[in-house]
Amino acid sequence: MISSINPVNNQKIKTYTPHSKEDIHSIIKANHAAYCTLSNSTLESRIACITSLAEKLNDAKPKLAELMTLEMGKTLHQATQEIEKCIWLCQYYNEQAPSLLEDKHIETDALKSYVSYRPLGSILMIMPWNFPFWQVFRVAVPNILAGNALILKHASNVTGCSMAIEDLFSSIGLPPDSLRSVVLPSDRIEEIISHRYIQGVSLTGSGPAGSSVASLAGKYIKKTVLELGGSDPYIILPDADIELAVSQCVSSRILNAGQSCIGAKRFIIHQDIYDYFSQSFIDKMGDLMVGDPKTNVDLGPLARVDLRDEVHDQVMKCLHLGAELRLGGKIPDMEGAYYVPTVLENILPGMPGYDDEIFGPVASLIKASDEDDAIRIANDTAFGLGAGIFTQDLEKGEHIARYKLNAGSCFVNQYVKSDPRLPFGGIGISGYGRELSTEGMREFVNVKTVYIK
Repeated sequence: MISSINPVNNQKIKTYTPHSKEDIHSIIKANHAAYCTLSNSTLESRIACITSLAEKLNDAKPKLAELMTLEMGKTLHQATQEIEKCIWLCQYYNEQAPSLLEDKHIETDALKSYVSYRPLGSILMIMPWNFPFWQVFRVAVPNILAGNALILKHASNVTGCSMAIEDLFSSIGLPPDSLRSVVLPSDRIEEIISHRYIQGVSLTGSGPAGSSVASLAGKYIKKTVLELGGSDPYIILPDADIELAVSQCVSSRILNAGQSCIGAKRFIIHQDIYDYFSQSFIDKMGDLMVGDPKTNVDLGPLARVDLRDEVHDQVMKCLHLGAELRLGGKIPDMEGAYYVPTVLENILPGMPGYDDEIFGPVASLIKASDEDDAIRIANDTAFGLGAGIFTQDLEKGEHIARYKLNAGSCFVNQYVKSDPRLPFGGIGISGYGRELSTEGMREFVNVKTVYIK
Protein backbone atom coordinates (compact mmCIF):
# COMPACT_ATOMS: atom_id res chain seq x y z
CA MET A 1 0.00 0.00 0.00
CA ILE A 2 1.08 3.59 -0.67
CA SER A 3 0.12 6.35 1.75
CA SER A 4 0.29 10.13 1.73
CA ILE A 5 1.22 11.65 5.10
CA ASN A 6 0.61 15.21 6.28
CA PRO A 7 4.10 16.49 7.25
CA VAL A 8 2.58 19.03 9.65
CA ASN A 9 1.40 16.34 12.08
CA ASN A 10 2.59 13.03 10.54
CA GLN A 11 -1.03 11.89 10.20
CA LYS A 12 -2.06 9.62 7.34
CA ILE A 13 -4.17 11.41 4.73
CA LYS A 14 -5.09 8.53 2.44
CA THR A 15 -3.87 5.08 1.43
CA TYR A 16 -3.76 3.88 -2.18
CA THR A 17 -3.57 0.40 -3.66
CA PRO A 18 -0.78 0.09 -6.24
CA HIS A 19 -1.80 -0.89 -9.75
CA SER A 20 -1.18 -4.50 -10.67
CA LYS A 21 0.99 -5.50 -13.61
CA GLU A 22 -2.19 -6.17 -15.57
CA ASP A 23 -3.53 -2.73 -14.63
CA ILE A 24 -0.36 -1.10 -15.87
CA HIS A 25 -0.57 -2.88 -19.21
CA SER A 26 -4.22 -1.85 -19.66
CA ILE A 27 -3.49 1.77 -18.75
CA ILE A 28 -0.57 2.03 -21.19
CA LYS A 29 -2.61 0.34 -23.93
CA ALA A 30 -5.44 2.84 -23.42
CA ASN A 31 -2.91 5.68 -23.36
CA HIS A 32 -1.49 4.51 -26.68
CA ALA A 33 -4.99 4.51 -28.17
CA ALA A 34 -5.38 8.08 -26.96
CA TYR A 35 -2.09 8.97 -28.64
CA CYS A 36 -3.29 7.53 -31.94
CA THR A 37 -6.28 9.86 -31.81
CA LEU A 38 -4.43 12.85 -30.38
CA SER A 39 -1.59 12.69 -32.91
CA ASN A 40 -4.10 12.96 -35.75
CA SER A 41 -6.02 15.85 -34.23
CA THR A 42 -5.44 19.45 -35.24
CA LEU A 43 -3.13 21.68 -33.27
CA GLU A 44 -6.00 24.15 -32.98
CA SER A 45 -8.10 21.56 -31.15
CA ARG A 46 -5.25 20.77 -28.75
CA ILE A 47 -4.75 24.47 -28.07
CA ALA A 48 -8.44 24.71 -27.21
CA CYS A 49 -7.97 21.90 -24.68
CA ILE A 50 -5.04 23.65 -23.02
CA THR A 51 -7.08 26.87 -22.90
CA SER A 52 -9.73 24.93 -20.99
CA LEU A 53 -7.03 23.50 -18.73
CA ALA A 54 -5.84 26.99 -17.77
CA GLU A 55 -9.42 28.00 -16.96
CA LYS A 56 -9.99 24.93 -14.80
CA LEU A 57 -6.71 25.53 -12.96
CA ASN A 58 -7.80 29.05 -12.18
CA ASP A 59 -11.23 27.91 -10.95
CA ALA A 60 -9.73 25.17 -8.75
CA LYS A 61 -6.72 27.18 -7.55
CA PRO A 62 -7.65 27.35 -3.83
CA LYS A 63 -8.52 23.66 -3.68
CA LEU A 64 -5.38 22.53 -5.52
CA ALA A 65 -3.11 24.78 -3.46
CA GLU A 66 -4.58 23.37 -0.26
CA LEU A 67 -4.01 19.82 -1.52
CA MET A 68 -0.32 20.58 -2.12
CA THR A 69 0.02 22.09 1.32
CA LEU A 70 -1.67 19.09 2.90
CA GLU A 71 0.45 16.46 1.17
CA MET A 72 3.95 17.99 1.15
CA GLY A 73 3.89 21.02 3.44
CA LYS A 74 4.39 23.88 0.97
CA THR A 75 3.12 27.17 2.36
CA LEU A 76 -0.35 28.00 1.05
CA HIS A 77 0.96 31.21 -0.51
CA GLN A 78 3.69 29.39 -2.46
CA ALA A 79 1.27 26.61 -3.45
CA THR A 80 -1.08 29.22 -4.92
CA GLN A 81 1.83 30.75 -6.83
CA GLU A 82 2.67 27.31 -8.21
CA ILE A 83 -0.80 26.92 -9.72
CA GLU A 84 -0.58 30.45 -11.15
CA LYS A 85 2.72 29.53 -12.78
CA CYS A 86 1.08 26.48 -14.37
CA ILE A 87 -1.58 28.78 -15.83
CA TRP A 88 1.15 31.02 -17.26
CA LEU A 89 2.80 27.94 -18.80
CA CYS A 90 -0.46 26.98 -20.53
CA GLN A 91 -0.85 30.47 -21.94
CA TYR A 92 2.78 30.64 -23.10
CA TYR A 93 2.72 27.35 -24.98
CA ASN A 94 -0.67 28.06 -26.53
CA GLU A 95 0.81 31.23 -28.01
CA GLN A 96 4.08 29.65 -29.12
CA ALA A 97 3.05 26.14 -30.25
CA PRO A 98 2.07 27.10 -33.84
CA SER A 99 5.51 28.54 -34.56
CA LEU A 100 7.45 25.92 -32.57
CA LEU A 101 5.75 23.01 -34.35
CA GLU A 102 5.49 24.40 -37.88
CA ASP A 103 7.50 22.74 -40.62
CA LYS A 104 10.97 24.13 -41.27
CA HIS A 105 11.62 24.37 -45.02
CA ILE A 106 15.22 23.93 -46.17
CA GLU A 107 16.57 24.65 -49.63
CA THR A 108 18.25 21.60 -51.20
CA ASP A 109 18.40 20.10 -54.67
CA ALA A 110 14.98 18.54 -54.03
CA LEU A 111 11.66 19.83 -55.31
CA LYS A 112 10.75 20.21 -51.66
CA SER A 113 12.58 19.36 -48.45
CA TYR A 114 11.70 20.22 -44.91
CA VAL A 115 11.76 19.18 -41.27
CA SER A 116 8.47 18.19 -39.67
CA TYR A 117 8.02 17.90 -35.90
CA ARG A 118 5.82 14.88 -35.23
CA PRO A 119 4.79 13.26 -31.93
CA LEU A 120 6.46 10.07 -30.72
CA GLY A 121 3.80 8.28 -28.67
CA SER A 122 3.35 7.67 -24.95
CA ILE A 123 5.83 9.52 -22.73
CA LEU A 124 6.46 8.47 -19.14
CA MET A 125 6.82 11.27 -16.61
CA ILE A 126 8.53 10.33 -13.32
CA MET A 127 7.95 13.36 -11.15
CA PRO A 128 9.01 14.55 -7.67
CA TRP A 129 7.02 15.83 -4.72
CA ASN A 130 8.61 19.26 -4.23
CA PHE A 131 6.70 21.07 -7.00
CA PRO A 132 3.94 18.51 -7.57
CA PHE A 133 2.01 20.51 -10.19
CA TRP A 134 4.61 22.74 -11.84
CA GLN A 135 7.10 20.00 -12.62
CA VAL A 136 4.38 17.84 -14.16
CA PHE A 137 2.83 20.65 -16.17
CA ARG A 138 6.09 21.86 -17.68
CA VAL A 139 6.46 18.41 -19.29
CA ALA A 140 2.80 17.59 -19.88
CA VAL A 141 1.55 20.76 -21.59
CA PRO A 142 4.11 20.97 -24.44
CA ASN A 143 3.85 17.24 -25.05
CA ILE A 144 0.06 17.28 -25.28
CA LEU A 145 0.31 20.18 -27.73
CA ALA A 146 2.89 18.21 -29.73
CA GLY A 147 0.44 15.27 -29.91
CA ASN A 148 1.98 12.89 -27.39
CA ALA A 149 0.09 11.04 -24.67
CA LEU A 150 1.38 10.82 -21.10
CA ILE A 151 1.80 8.35 -18.25
CA LEU A 152 2.44 9.99 -14.87
CA LYS A 153 4.35 8.16 -12.14
CA HIS A 154 4.34 10.73 -9.36
CA ALA A 155 6.12 10.61 -6.01
CA SER A 156 4.14 8.40 -3.64
CA ASN A 157 3.64 11.07 -0.98
CA VAL A 158 1.75 13.33 -3.43
CA THR A 159 -0.51 10.70 -4.95
CA GLY A 160 -3.51 12.92 -4.25
CA CYS A 161 -1.96 15.63 -6.43
CA SER A 162 -1.29 13.02 -9.10
CA MET A 163 -4.93 11.97 -9.17
CA ALA A 164 -6.04 15.60 -9.28
CA ILE A 165 -3.82 16.20 -12.31
CA GLU A 166 -5.31 13.19 -14.09
CA ASP A 167 -8.80 14.50 -13.34
CA LEU A 168 -7.91 17.91 -14.77
CA PHE A 169 -6.59 16.49 -18.03
CA SER A 170 -9.58 14.18 -18.38
CA SER A 171 -11.98 17.12 -18.22
CA ILE A 172 -10.68 19.40 -20.98
CA GLY A 173 -11.80 17.63 -24.15
CA LEU A 174 -8.76 15.48 -24.88
CA PRO A 175 -9.21 11.88 -26.04
CA PRO A 176 -9.92 9.63 -23.01
CA ASP A 177 -6.76 8.37 -21.25
CA SER A 178 -4.48 11.05 -22.79
CA LEU A 179 -2.87 11.48 -19.38
CA ARG A 180 -3.04 8.62 -16.91
CA SER A 181 -1.66 8.47 -13.40
CA VAL A 182 -0.22 5.19 -12.17
CA VAL A 183 0.27 4.19 -8.55
CA LEU A 184 3.22 1.90 -7.94
CA PRO A 185 6.49 1.87 -6.00
CA SER A 186 9.67 3.02 -7.71
CA ASP A 187 11.15 -0.48 -7.77
CA ARG A 188 8.50 -1.47 -10.33
CA ILE A 189 9.26 1.31 -12.81
CA GLU A 190 10.81 -1.12 -15.31
CA GLU A 191 7.30 -2.48 -15.97
CA ILE A 192 6.49 0.85 -17.62
CA ILE A 193 9.80 1.75 -19.25
CA SER A 194 10.05 -1.66 -20.90
CA HIS A 195 6.57 -1.46 -22.45
CA ARG A 196 6.70 -1.22 -26.22
CA TYR A 197 4.29 1.72 -26.34
CA ILE A 198 6.45 3.91 -24.12
CA GLN A 199 8.66 6.06 -26.34
CA GLY A 200 10.45 8.32 -23.87
CA VAL A 201 11.00 9.10 -20.21
CA SER A 202 11.22 12.48 -18.49
CA LEU A 203 12.44 12.36 -14.90
CA THR A 204 12.91 15.04 -12.29
CA GLY A 205 14.51 13.69 -9.15
CA SER A 206 17.70 12.71 -7.40
CA GLY A 207 20.97 11.67 -8.98
CA PRO A 208 20.58 7.99 -8.01
CA ALA A 209 17.04 7.95 -9.44
CA GLY A 210 18.29 9.52 -12.65
CA SER A 211 21.11 7.01 -12.97
CA SER A 212 18.73 4.10 -12.44
CA VAL A 213 16.14 5.35 -14.92
CA ALA A 214 18.74 6.26 -17.53
CA SER A 215 20.17 2.74 -17.27
CA LEU A 216 16.76 1.17 -17.75
CA ALA A 217 15.87 3.49 -20.60
CA GLY A 218 19.19 2.72 -22.27
CA LYS A 219 18.50 -0.98 -21.93
CA TYR A 220 15.25 -0.57 -23.85
CA ILE A 221 16.52 2.25 -26.13
CA LYS A 222 14.13 4.91 -24.92
CA LYS A 223 15.00 8.61 -25.00
CA THR A 224 15.35 10.36 -21.63
CA VAL A 225 15.39 13.87 -20.23
CA LEU A 226 16.81 14.10 -16.71
CA GLU A 227 16.46 17.10 -14.41
CA LEU A 228 18.38 16.12 -11.31
CA GLY A 229 19.83 17.75 -8.22
CA GLY A 230 21.95 20.83 -7.81
CA SER A 231 24.36 22.46 -5.40
CA ASP A 232 23.97 25.90 -6.90
CA PRO A 233 26.77 28.39 -6.17
CA TYR A 234 26.06 32.10 -5.74
CA ILE A 235 29.06 34.45 -6.00
CA ILE A 236 28.93 37.78 -4.19
CA LEU A 237 31.58 40.24 -5.39
CA PRO A 238 32.81 43.31 -3.47
CA ASP A 239 30.81 45.79 -5.58
CA ALA A 240 27.51 43.91 -5.13
CA ASP A 241 24.42 45.63 -3.79
CA ILE A 242 24.59 43.79 -0.47
CA GLU A 243 20.99 44.42 0.54
CA LEU A 244 19.77 43.06 -2.79
CA ALA A 245 22.19 40.13 -2.67
CA VAL A 246 21.16 39.11 0.85
CA SER A 247 17.47 39.34 0.04
CA GLN A 248 17.79 37.30 -3.17
CA CYS A 249 20.10 34.71 -1.59
CA VAL A 250 17.85 34.13 1.42
CA SER A 251 14.74 33.93 -0.77
CA SER A 252 16.38 31.34 -3.00
CA ARG A 253 17.68 29.26 -0.09
CA ILE A 254 14.37 29.03 1.81
CA LEU A 255 11.97 28.75 -1.14
CA ASN A 256 9.80 25.67 -0.60
CA ALA A 257 11.54 25.18 2.78
CA GLY A 258 14.84 24.77 0.93
CA GLN A 259 13.52 21.85 -1.13
CA SER A 260 14.33 23.13 -4.60
CA CYS A 261 16.86 21.74 -7.06
CA ILE A 262 17.74 25.25 -8.23
CA GLY A 263 17.73 26.77 -4.78
CA ALA A 264 20.97 28.50 -3.81
CA LYS A 265 23.07 26.13 -1.71
CA ARG A 266 26.67 27.45 -1.59
CA PHE A 267 27.28 31.15 -1.03
CA ILE A 268 30.77 32.16 -2.14
CA ILE A 269 31.64 35.58 -0.78
CA HIS A 270 34.65 37.75 -1.59
CA GLN A 271 36.77 38.18 1.51
CA ASP A 272 36.52 42.01 1.36
CA ILE A 273 32.79 41.90 2.14
CA TYR A 274 32.54 38.51 3.82
CA ASP A 275 31.91 39.73 7.37
CA TYR A 276 29.29 42.29 6.35
CA PHE A 277 27.42 39.96 3.98
CA SER A 278 27.51 36.94 6.29
CA GLN A 279 26.17 38.85 9.30
CA SER A 280 23.39 40.43 7.22
CA PHE A 281 22.54 37.03 5.77
CA ILE A 282 22.47 35.35 9.20
CA ASP A 283 20.29 38.14 10.62
CA LYS A 284 17.76 37.77 7.80
CA MET A 285 17.71 33.97 8.08
CA GLY A 286 17.20 34.31 11.83
CA ASP A 287 14.12 36.48 11.33
CA LEU A 288 12.28 33.82 9.33
CA MET A 289 9.12 32.30 10.77
CA VAL A 290 8.63 28.51 10.76
CA GLY A 291 5.21 27.00 11.37
CA ASP A 292 1.87 25.80 10.03
CA PRO A 293 2.04 26.28 6.22
CA LYS A 294 -1.62 27.32 6.13
CA THR A 295 -0.73 30.43 8.13
CA ASN A 296 1.41 33.45 7.31
CA VAL A 297 4.85 31.87 7.79
CA ASP A 298 8.04 31.81 5.72
CA LEU A 299 8.67 28.05 5.96
CA GLY A 300 6.45 25.09 6.55
CA PRO A 301 7.71 21.59 7.31
CA LEU A 302 9.88 19.52 5.04
CA ALA A 303 7.94 16.99 3.02
CA ARG A 304 8.67 13.95 5.20
CA VAL A 305 10.28 13.19 8.54
CA ASP A 306 12.93 10.95 6.97
CA LEU A 307 13.92 13.78 4.61
CA ARG A 308 14.19 16.19 7.55
CA ASP A 309 16.35 13.70 9.43
CA GLU A 310 18.62 13.31 6.40
CA VAL A 311 19.14 17.09 6.28
CA HIS A 312 19.98 17.15 9.99
CA ASP A 313 22.45 14.29 9.55
CA GLN A 314 24.22 16.24 6.78
CA VAL A 315 24.47 19.29 9.04
CA MET A 316 25.88 17.19 11.90
CA LYS A 317 28.43 15.64 9.57
CA CYS A 318 29.57 19.10 8.45
CA LEU A 319 30.05 20.12 12.09
CA HIS A 320 31.90 16.90 12.89
CA LEU A 321 34.30 17.69 10.02
CA GLY A 322 35.04 21.17 11.31
CA ALA A 323 32.31 23.48 10.00
CA GLU A 324 31.05 26.24 12.28
CA LEU A 325 27.36 26.58 13.16
CA ARG A 326 26.19 30.20 13.01
CA LEU A 327 22.43 29.64 13.12
CA GLY A 328 19.96 26.81 13.68
CA GLY A 329 21.22 23.29 13.22
CA LYS A 330 18.49 21.63 15.24
CA ILE A 331 15.17 19.86 14.99
CA PRO A 332 12.59 22.11 16.68
CA ASP A 333 10.49 20.83 19.54
CA MET A 334 7.28 20.64 17.56
CA GLU A 335 5.24 17.95 15.88
CA GLY A 336 5.88 17.34 12.19
CA ALA A 337 8.81 17.35 9.79
CA TYR A 338 10.09 20.83 10.65
CA TYR A 339 13.67 22.07 10.49
CA VAL A 340 14.91 25.52 11.46
CA PRO A 341 16.82 27.84 9.08
CA THR A 342 20.48 26.96 9.41
CA VAL A 343 23.73 28.69 8.43
CA LEU A 344 27.12 26.97 8.32
CA GLU A 345 30.54 28.58 7.94
CA ASN A 346 34.05 27.25 7.31
CA ILE A 347 32.67 24.84 4.72
CA LEU A 348 35.43 22.91 2.96
CA PRO A 349 35.70 20.17 0.32
CA GLY A 350 34.75 16.79 1.77
CA MET A 351 31.80 18.20 3.71
CA PRO A 352 28.18 17.64 2.60
CA GLY A 353 27.70 21.41 2.55
CA TYR A 354 30.39 21.68 -0.13
CA ASP A 355 30.14 18.45 -2.11
CA ASP A 356 26.50 17.39 -1.87
CA GLU A 357 23.01 18.78 -2.19
CA ILE A 358 21.39 19.62 1.15
CA PHE A 359 17.67 19.59 0.41
CA GLY A 360 16.44 21.83 3.21
CA PRO A 361 16.83 25.34 4.65
CA VAL A 362 20.59 25.07 5.18
CA ALA A 363 23.08 27.61 3.77
CA SER A 364 26.81 27.04 3.33
CA LEU A 365 28.94 30.21 3.52
CA ILE A 366 32.37 30.03 1.85
CA LYS A 367 35.02 32.78 1.80
CA ALA A 368 36.87 33.43 -1.47
CA SER A 369 40.19 35.27 -1.63
CA ASP A 370 39.42 37.00 -4.92
CA GLU A 371 37.19 36.82 -8.01
CA ASP A 372 39.11 34.00 -9.66
CA ASP A 373 39.01 31.99 -6.46
CA ALA A 374 35.25 32.49 -6.23
CA ILE A 375 34.76 31.19 -9.76
CA ARG A 376 37.04 28.24 -9.04
CA ILE A 377 35.03 27.29 -5.95
CA ALA A 378 31.74 27.72 -7.81
CA ASN A 379 32.87 25.29 -10.51
CA ASP A 380 34.40 22.83 -8.04
CA THR A 381 31.37 20.55 -8.15
CA ALA A 382 29.96 17.61 -10.07
CA PHE A 383 26.62 19.42 -10.31
CA GLY A 384 25.72 22.01 -12.93
CA LEU A 385 22.10 23.11 -12.69
CA GLY A 386 22.12 26.82 -11.81
CA ALA A 387 24.46 29.55 -10.63
CA GLY A 388 24.20 33.19 -9.65
CA ILE A 389 26.47 36.19 -9.41
CA PHE A 390 25.94 39.52 -7.68
CA THR A 391 27.81 42.57 -8.90
CA GLN A 392 26.92 46.11 -9.97
CA ASP A 393 29.31 45.79 -12.92
CA LEU A 394 26.81 44.27 -15.33
CA GLU A 395 29.36 43.77 -18.09
CA LYS A 396 31.55 41.77 -15.73
CA GLY A 397 28.55 39.85 -14.38
CA GLU A 398 27.43 38.88 -17.87
CA HIS A 399 30.96 37.82 -18.83
CA ILE A 400 31.24 35.56 -15.79
CA ALA A 401 27.74 34.14 -16.29
CA ARG A 402 28.29 33.43 -19.98
CA TYR A 403 31.89 32.25 -20.06
CA LYS A 404 33.07 31.30 -16.58
CA LEU A 405 30.33 29.46 -14.67
CA ASN A 406 29.56 25.84 -15.56
CA ALA A 407 25.80 25.49 -15.22
CA GLY A 408 22.66 25.22 -17.34
CA SER A 409 21.32 28.55 -16.04
CA CYS A 410 23.36 31.53 -14.84
CA PHE A 411 21.60 34.57 -13.42
CA VAL A 412 23.05 37.99 -12.56
CA ASN A 413 21.59 39.92 -9.59
CA GLN A 414 18.57 37.61 -9.39
CA TYR A 415 18.09 34.17 -7.93
CA VAL A 416 17.76 31.33 -10.43
CA LYS A 417 14.20 30.40 -11.36
CA SER A 418 12.49 28.49 -14.14
CA ASP A 419 10.60 30.51 -16.76
CA PRO A 420 8.45 29.07 -19.59
CA ARG A 421 10.21 31.39 -22.05
CA LEU A 422 13.70 30.05 -21.26
CA PRO A 423 15.11 26.52 -21.57
CA PHE A 424 15.76 24.80 -18.27
CA GLY A 425 18.11 21.95 -17.41
CA GLY A 426 21.57 21.07 -16.22
CA ILE A 427 24.94 19.58 -17.04
CA GLY A 428 27.12 17.07 -15.20
CA ILE A 429 25.23 15.04 -12.60
CA SER A 430 22.46 17.62 -12.69
CA GLY A 431 21.18 15.84 -15.79
CA TYR A 432 20.71 16.44 -19.50
CA GLY A 433 18.09 17.58 -21.93
CA ARG A 434 15.93 20.66 -21.54
CA GLU A 435 12.44 21.56 -20.43
CA LEU A 436 10.46 24.71 -21.31
CA SER A 437 10.82 27.12 -24.24
CA THR A 438 11.55 25.81 -27.75
CA GLU A 439 13.90 23.09 -26.57
CA GLY A 440 11.33 21.66 -24.15
CA MET A 441 8.67 21.47 -26.84
CA ARG A 442 10.95 19.48 -29.13
CA GLU A 443 12.59 16.98 -26.74
CA PHE A 444 10.00 14.26 -27.41
CA VAL A 445 9.15 14.74 -31.04
CA ASN A 446 10.26 12.96 -34.17
CA VAL A 447 12.38 15.56 -35.97
CA LYS A 448 11.43 14.13 -39.33
CA THR A 449 13.17 14.94 -42.61
CA VAL A 450 10.84 14.95 -45.63
CA TYR A 451 12.49 15.03 -49.08
CA ILE A 452 10.60 15.18 -52.37
CA LYS A 453 12.48 14.96 -55.67
